[in-house]
Parts: sequence; structure tokens; C-alpha cells
Amino acid sequence: MTGGLFRLITAVLTILGSMTLLPAVAHAQTDGSGTPKFLKLTLDAVAPGTVTTGSDPKLTVSGTVTNIGDRVVDDVSVRIQRAGAVQTPSGLRSSLRLDQVNYEVTGPFQDVAERLSPGQRKQFSVSIALRPGSEASLGLTEPGVYPLLLNVNGEPAYGTQARLDDARFLLPVLGLPPTGPTDTPIAAPPEATPVATTMIWPLADRPRMVAGRPGAVNGEVELLDDELAVSVGKGGRLEQLVAALESVVPAPGKDRGVAGSVCIAIDPDLLSTVQTMTRGYRVLASPSDPSGATREGTGAVAAQAWLDRLRALAGSMCTVALPFAQVDLSTLAVVNDPGLSARALLAPADVVDAILGTQSLRGVSLPDSGSIDDAAGHLVRAHGFGTAVLASSAVTADGEPADTDNALTTAPTTLTPDVVVGGEQAAPDVVRVPAVSTEPHAPGIDPALHVTTFDIWSATALAAVGSNPPTPSFTPSKVRFDVTNDSRSARLQDALGAMAWTALNPAPDRPRSQLLMPPQQWGASREEGVALLKQIELLTRNNLAGPRAFVDLVAQAPDPRPFALDYLPHAAQDAAPTELVAPIQAQGARVTELLRAMVEVPEAELTPMAYLTPAREDMLRALSLSDRRGDDDTLADLHARRRVDQVTRELDTMFSSVSVLPPGGVYTLASEQSPLLLVARNNLPVAIRVTFRIEAPAETNITDIGEQLLPPFGTRSFQIPTEVSDSRKLVIPIALTTPEGIALGEATSVSVRSNAYGQALAIITGCAAILLLLLAGRRLLRRFRGQPDPADEGFAPETVERAGRLRRARARLQRQ
Repeated sequence: MTGGLFRLITAVLTILGSMTLLPAVAHAQTDGSGTPKFLKLTLDAVAPGTVTTGSDPKLTVSGTVTNIGDRVVDDVSVRIQRAGAVQTPSGLRSSLRLDQVNYEVTGPFQDVAERLSPGQRKQFSVSIALRPGSEASLGLTEPGVYPLLLNVNGEPAYGTQARLDDARFLLPVLGLPPTGPTDTPIAAPPEATPVATTMIWPLADRPRMVAGRPGAVNGEVELLDDELAVSVGKGGRLEQLVAALESVVPAPGKDRGVAGSVCIAIDPDLLSTVQTMTRGYRVLASPSDPSGATREGTGAVAAQAWLDRLRALAGSMCTVALPFAQVDLSTLAVVNDPGLSARALLAPADVVDAILGTQSLRGVSLPDSGSIDDAAGHLVRAHGFGTAVLASSAVTADGEPADTDNALTTAPTTLTPDVVVGGEQAAPDVVRVPAVSTEPHAPGIDPALHVTTFDIWSATALAAVGSNPPTPSFTPSKVRFDVTNDSRSARLQDALGAMAWTALNPAPDRPRSQLLMPPQQWGASREEGVALLKQIELLTRNNLAGPRAFVDLVAQAPDPRPFALDYLPHAAQDAAPTELVAPIQAQGARVTELLRAMVEVPEAELTPMAYLTPAREDMLRALSLSDRRGDDDTLADLHARRRVDQVTRELDTMFSSVSVLPPGGVYTLASEQSPLLLVARNNLPVAIRVTFRIEAPAETNITDIGEQLLPPFGTRSFQIPTEVSDSRKLVIPIALTTPEGIALGEATSVSVRSNAYGQALAIITGCAAILLLLLAGRRLLRRFRGQPDPADEGFAPETVERAGRLRRARARLQRQ
């Protein structure tokens, strides 16, 4: 009896314990696989970020542990683990997803907190020796780039001690410091040639201008929001990028150093938008309502200060213009509008030079996607660009695709450091694409397109630095993961490691050079930017790298082998939607038609090109690749379609602003050859050439007066020579067109009635004249014969005699 009661009580307690545990598990946060997560480990700092022979002999890692679950976690501790050095370029990416068993070298656990309650966080700092010795260490014996893992263990309530989270990052080791007075430092092999290093420093932003606003003289522009004011203001994204560059500008007369390796790549759309902000601007109260209320913008002063600082940098550093608004060149090639293409490719350098007062590098195109198809290549080459800067995987030798995606046949979670995966073969610095060529403009100019390549692995790592990190289009599919799960400090460490890998791993088939290419809409902070620039300086001081000017890289002779463009699958996936092509083609043609009809008047401040250029720029902004790197590009598509719709409505307004004024009522001609009087009106701020399209009925003959000029915001009266052969009321349709026959405004009609009687009137008049001549002749003949005229019958003889005397007297007076 006692044993049965004990078993019953035990069963009840077990059930109650299970009921208590289940809600806790259900409410715990989970990772992507659905496994409950209790702690979140964030890497805050690594010191030293890059190990050299002069560094501290211990590595110190700082971080934060946060309880993100709904139960207490006891005995929280962390330790550092290390995997083998990265042996292949792809390992810079794949090693960050190795299972923790691959991090074989482990340090001891160090206590962080006895207990962490839900929502509580605790900062910590752990240290470990770099080289093996008398204490626990990472066991490093030679330079390299090493994957490190920070492991946090703890015991959740109702659970047991377990690994609850980890953080991974790369540690570049250029040399090892001595651990004691008897040790000697270990440096990188001295026989390696320094890596010629060039870095592009992009300054770009998403399109901000409100669409459907034509050019004006001293008119305030409208922006979708005021985020750009924050970005160029103190501590903003663009301000910090400029501030990082200012940290490496040498004093006059000093060696250029790192500054000589950097070229500032500037989006002309950003530059022109910031310049317009300096003159005052308006901001939409609601970005979703382009025609709604606006408010005064707040960034005029910040915009001017940012521009002034950028002008100072541009005067001492290399600059190059990006395609307008990060436009998708492959989709632009499908649109095939010469005016849009010229604005996207040729105008940017002029815009940058005019605003910054500098001379930017010409003939070099930097597509945002890093990959283009043959049509885009022909478009670029046809506009005078001899070089395109593309990902190394976007070109292939002998025309065979470099299948980097399918080469990654092993799951990233099971890779070991010595596995060779796709994308390992480095492309030459400059290659030649004979299939994309144009007629040479001068002797000695290569008609083929040259491609300057950049390494996809370092570019992928640089893209992860900073806020809102994208995954570039050229990153292979099987090494794609959400980098936002890693802290900014961890992602910065990965970039530092990627920058150092080529320098630390010389190979006979790999060029000793690198072009570092961050994403165009980059989110690096000032501190992160300075750290990256100092990494180049550090590599240079250790004789592992040497600054190389971008212009020198572009001027290099290409590899003698023929290469072909390889349009990468993700680049095609991230492209602007094809449904935008047809409407942009239609509206681009309308802009061209208006430009051909408009006339530049010397005394007018606004030119046709200045008036219509905003419409072309809006269509290019609709084809922007900005914000198209995520899994969901719905918002980017919405903004693009909205831009095209607004441009369409604005062009409709422009075409309807030139018209014939309807006369009203019936227009009566004084005679059959009286002119037709018409009035044409031009509500546009520029002069325009027009022709009258008059559908004359068969009863009329209307003379074509040819092209006529309508002044800006003015009306003109016209006399149209007209001949009408009918007295009926006639309806004459009248419309205005451009000289090329494109309809302008609303067609109208004129009701005309002439006072002429046509053929019947001519017959009656002729008959009356003949009758008058016959009667006059008959009278004269009778008088000559002295016979009385029957017409005189009824008059008294005295009257007739008196009339005869008067006639004879008049005749005598005339003779005298």
C-alpha cells in the first residue's frame, strides 16, 4: 500500500514538472532550424584585430552575452577555439559556417556570470596566448588567416550544461610576436612579392528625388524623405565614409601612401541631389503620396558642408563616376534608348567634374552588379568605355562558364579547411573580351572591351561590413548566408582577414595584386572605414602589400588569352524587372520626340535639355539596382513602377500643354478666299516648333503654312490661306503636331461658313452682265437711227425734249 502510494505521488509530480517545462520551451526564441535559443553571443571587439610581430602576445576578445529566452541560465562561461588556416579563397566564406568540431584548438572556459535572468546581459573579456607555451594558447606557429570561434556554454533551467551560442570571425596573422625574452618573432616569408593593392571607395545612395518633376529655374526640388540629410550630416553614413577618407589624406609634400591606392567612385545622382539640397528643398509628408503635402527640408547646411569636404578630397585623390543611380546596365541595353543610355553612361563624368571641380577618370565603367551580359558590354563599349570593372567570376576563358555555384558540391557546414571549392581560380587583373568590341576611333586603340577584375571573396567580405549589409550578386549560392546574424565587429574581422589572405598566400598561378571592391551603397562607419584603410597601411609596412593607383591598374596590358562575359545567375535574378522595359521604351521615345521639337531660345534661362533631363533621370532611377539584393524586392518594384507612372503622367501633361484654342461658334469667312484665323497656345516654359494638321474637306483648299514657333508660356495667332467653294457650313478638324507628326494637345474643329455662293452665283452674275450689255446696245442703236426707244414710252414730249437739251448742253460744256 505504501509502495503504491509512493508511485502515485511520483507520477503526479512528473506530470506537473512536464507541464511546467513545456511553456518555457514553447516561448524560447529559436534559430532557423527551430531549436530553442537561450543565449545570444555578440562579438564586440578583437585586440589585436590583425596580429603582427609587434602585437601583444595575447589575443583579447570582448563580447556580450544576452539571455534571450524566458528562463534563467546558470554558470555562463565562454572559451575561444581555432580552426586551421584558410587554405583557399572560398574558405574565407565557408570557414565561417564550419561545425564547431572543426575548431580543434580550444582554450579553457572562462566564467562570465553565475546567473543570467531573462533579458539580462553581461559584457565580458577573455584572453588567450597566441603562441604555444606554458599556458593555454591558440597554438599559432606561422602567419595566415585563421577562423576563430567564441563558444558560450550555460545551464538553462530544467536543462543541463550545453553550448548555447557561438560567434565566428577571422583573425589575420601577418606575424607572431615573441612570448618571452628568449623567443624570436615569426614573420611572413620575405621572398613573397608585395601585393599591389587598389581600393574603390564608393559614395552612392538610393534614388531620393520625387518623380514627375520637370526641370525649372531656381525651383525647389522635392525628395521622397529627409534621410539624405541625416546621411550627410554629422555621424551619418555618407559623412562617416568621407571622414574615413580624410584620415588618410597626406599632408602637402608627404608620400601619398594609402591615399594613392584609393579611388572614390561617386554616383552622379547622389551628387546632383545633394547639390540641389543646398539651395533649399521640400520633403514629402508621406513618401507613399507623391502628390501630397510637403514640408521644408532640413539638410541644406549639412549638404553644403559635405560637398565642400568631398571637393577637397576630390582635388587630391582619384575619382571616377559610377553609372547614374546604380542603373542596371543589362536591362538598360534591352531598353535600347540612345538618350537614356547617354544620360546613364556619358553624363555622369560631366556631372561629377562640374560639381566637384575635378577631372575624373574617363573610359571606365563600374556596373553595380559586378556582372553584365554581352548586350550591356556592347552598350558600354559603344559609348566609348574601354574598360569595365567586373567580378572575377563574371568573365571566363575560352567562352566556357565558370560554374562556381555547382562546383560547391559539399555542404558548407561539413567543409574542412583543406577542401577546395568553386571560384578558386583567380582571373588575371585585366582581360580582353574580343566578342564585345567596336570600331577603333584612332590607330592603336584596342576595339575589344577590357575587363578589370576584382576578387569575389574579398568583395563579399567587404559587403558585409557596416549597416544593412547586402549579399552581392556575384557571391556563389552555396556560401550565401544571412550575415546579420554576426555582429559588426565579427564582420569587420572577416573583411580584414579577406584583405590579408592574398598577401599571406602566394601562389604561382595567382597574381600578386588585388582590387578591393565594396558594394556601391556601402554602410561602413568611420571607425570601420579607418580600420580597413589602416589594414592596407599595415600590410604595406610589413612588406606584404604596396599601394597601386586605380589608373595604373586600368592601364595594364590585358592577358593575351581571349575571355568572354559570363552573366551570373544571381545578377540576372537581382536585375530590374523586364515588365518595366516596354513602358520605359515608350516614355523614352516621347522625351526624344519633345526634345526634337523644342527650340533653345537665347534669352530664355531654361533650355529644352534642362527641362526634360529629369524625366530621363527618373526612368533611369526606375531601373536602379538599389535595394534589390534582398530576398524580397517588392518595395523596390513598387517604387520603380510608381516612378514610371509619374513620368508618364508628367509627359501627358507636357504634350497636352501645346494646343489650338477652339474658336467657338461658327466662323464666317468674308469671301471665298478669306484667311482662316487660328490661335495656338504653348503652356511649356520652353519654345516649341509646331505644324498644323488640318483635314480639309473637298470643298476647301487650305494652304500649309509649314513649321511655326510658339514662344514659352505664350500664344500666337495665325492666318491660314483658305479658299472655300461652298456656302454651306463646313466642319474642319484641326490639330497641332511636332514637325515629325507627333500629336500635341487636344484636337479641335472649326465650323466655317463662307459668304460666297459658289458656281450658281457665278452663272447668275454672268447672265446679268450679258443682259445689261444687250439692253445698252439696243438703246444706243435706236438712238443712232433716231427711233424712239420703247423704254421712253410714257414720258411727256416736253420732258423728253428737256432731257435732250440738257444732254446737248452737257456735251458742249465738256467740249469747251
